[in-house]
Amino acid sequence: MRVYADRPLRFLLQAAADLLTAGWIAAWVWAGMALHDMLAELSAPGELIESAGDGVAANMADAADQVARVPVAGESLAAPFSSVGDAGASLSEAGQGFQETMATVALALSLMTAVVPVLFALVAWLPTRGLWIRRASATAALRSMPGDRGTSLLALRALTSARPRRLVKAAPDPAGAWRSGDAAAIAALAEVELRRMGLRSRRT
Repeated sequence: MRVYADRPLRFLLQAAADLLTAGWIAAWVWAGMALHDMLAELSAPGELIESAGDGVAANMADAADQVARVPVAGESLAAPFSSVGDAGASLSEAGQGFQETMATVALALSLMTAVVPVLFALVAWLPTRGLWIRRASATAALRSMPGDRGTSLLALRALTSARPRRLVKAAPDPAGAWRSGDAAAIAALAEVELRRMGLRSRRT
């Protein structure tokens, strides 16, 4: 499989594009993680509220138990303490809810921050990169074929894919030269296709 071009300029452009895409992805993933950590810290008040509510509920429950032991009026006296304890439990639940909400918000925003730019980069870069790899690998396979068959097929691909200006520069009548089997013109057309894909001529 051919991943990078043979020719230096094409190779440098491909390597630079790959590095920039990798850097873009890494930067947005880091930004998403940093945003998640920052938003996660905002749940600290929820932890304090939950802790305070738990403390009030526990202390009031103990106080209610102690007061309830008072003869005759114990239950009546314990009622206010029980009510305050229930309020502490509600406060604790509110703190838990706040923490859960912030965790959800942190996860959603961090994913949006990271995933959307990463998907954009992959959609813009991956299909083009994959198409070149597939075509360049096929071209390299033709280049490696023994005899003149590979050269002839490369010339045919040039006739169907290359710009007319480049074809005419290689041969005044490209299609006619290919049909007549003009070896020099076919080799020149094959070179056009190899150059178009950023590959060098057949290695001997």
